[in-house]
Formats: sequence, C-alpha cells, structure tokens
Amino acid sequence: MRIVSLLPSATEIVCELGLGAALVGVTHECDHPLAVRGLPRVTRTLIPTDASSREIDDLVRDRLRSKRALYELDLPVLERLAPDLIVTQALCDVCAVAEAEVAAAACQLPGAPRVVNLEPASLAEVLASLETVADAAGVPDRGRAAVARLQGRIDAVAGRSAGVTRPPRVMLLEWIDPPFTAGHWSPEIVRLAGGREVLGREGEKSRSVPWEEIVAADPEVLVIACCGFDISRTRQDLPILLAQPGFSGLACARDSRVFLVDGNAYFSRPGPRLVETLEILAHALHPALHPLPAGLRPAERLSAAELGMPAS
Repeated sequence: MRIVSLLPSATEIVCELGLGAALVGVTHECDHPLAVRGLPRVTRTLIPTDASSREIDDLVRDRLRSKRALYELDLPVLERLAPDLIVTQALCDVCAVAEAEVAAAACQLPGAPRVVNLEPASLAEVLASLETVADAAGVPDRGRAAVARLQGRIDAVAGRSAGVTRPPRVMLLEWIDPPFTAGHWSPEIVRLAGGREVLGREGEKSRSVPWEEIVAADPEVLVIACCGFDISRTRQDLPILLAQPGFSGLACARDSRVFLVDGNAYFSRPGPRLVETLEILAHALHPALHPLPAGLRPAERLSAAELGMPAS
C-alpha cells in the first residue's frame, strides 16, 4: 500500500492508524508527526508568504467566488509516487486541493488509485474518518481500536465537565481580521470542555461576524485559534484585536481570560489531535477540574498588560 495524503489531518489520521510507513507523499503543510516532514510534497500554496490576514481573507473570498482552490497539485511528483490510495477532503472549498482536480489527476495515474474524500463536521464524524481510512487501507481493526482510544479520552473530559454548574460564555475566534467565529466541531469541543459557545454553532460552518455582535455576546472567555496560524503568527494580529471598539469592556478582557492556542496544530485540523484540543481547552476553562495531560502545551493566557488593561 502506497498512500498519499492531501491534507494535514489525513496525514495525522494515517499515522494514528500505524500506517506512517505506507505514506509516500504529503502536502506542503503536513508537519506532524515529525517523521512526515521529510516526505515528498505533492501540493503547493498560492498564498504569498508575506500576506496579511486581511489579504489572505480577500484571496480566500475571491477563490470562493471563482470556485478555485488556494492549493494546487504537483502532478509530476504525484505521478512519480504512484499511490494506491489518495486521502483528500471535500469539507472546505479553499483549504485543500479542489476535489475535481484530485479526481482528474487520479484518472491520469497508473493503476487508478482509490480516492477517499473526508468531510467531517463533528467530533463523531472525525472519529468515523479514522475508520473510513482504515477500511480503505485494509486495516479495519486498527480503525476501530484508534476510535476506541480517542473516544475514551473524550468521554473522560465530558464526564468531568458534567459537574460544571455554570459553564462560562466562550467565544472561539478563528480569525482576527476580519473576525470569524468557529463552527463545525469547535462549538462541540467548547461544550464538552465545560463552556458555552456564544456565537459558533455545532455542525455549522465558520462565519465572519461584525465586531458589534461579539461585543453584544460579551464572552467571559475568548480563545484565539486562528486557522492555519501558530501562536507566534497569531500574536502579530493582536494589535488589530485590541484596537477594536469596546474590546476593553468585554468580560474576558476585564478578567484577563483571553487565551492563545495554536490553531494550525489543533482546532483547524479535523484529525486525532482534536482530542488534544479538547484536553487543552478544558484545562484552560477549568484548570482545577481538568488536569493537563503530560506532554501537552497549555493555552497561553494573556496578561492584563498584554491586553492593554490596568493591573488589578
């Protein structure tokens, strides 16, 4: 079995199933686990490396209007790798190679590789994706075992959160300029972690929101998990957020309950690390209730000074 992954979460799924040795090609964004970083890259991005958040958003919107993806296949590399199985997605129209392009490329490859499209919108569907890939790779038992392991960790967090009598109002901010609220599996993760998402809706798409809507929702906790950005890149956009009218009046700002997380590694990837996402968020919301598992980096809580607030 020779497997090519066309999105980072699929790469992580393949490795979670113990099939890392079968991976022969990945995307330009695949960076976890470390072993995949040396594999051939079969995609490239059309986003300029120095683009601002607003410029990226404009480019995404333009691509959505024209029904073109932001990434393209390196077909010669794909042909050379001769995969038996290609794992891709049909969830987001711009965050991976277009589904039609993948299908067309598969038809040109020798051996007619099987193409598996993943399209999860909830945690249950993310877990089901592991079984889908395992079945396609001929190792269904590994899929069931992986799902059982991950579901056990989810259940452990949910069980502890059941004792929370007053879940804090939480907003997951998926993008800063312009503001986006997180959808799909993210509001579900907030609920399981012991919070109440005030703007995002479970199973629905992420959406841009007017700043006035955020002010009206007045979240008690703000978690900034910019799609595709690590914490360092997210920090570059903090001045834009802090300059928004009414920011200092938000409950989350007054109580210094604003957190930064690596959106690229966690919330944005519908793969096995969503379970780690849940554990990180649960610890941030209720540290006394949810211990942080060994090896996980906690969410970064911004200080009053970093938020431009007077010290208490």
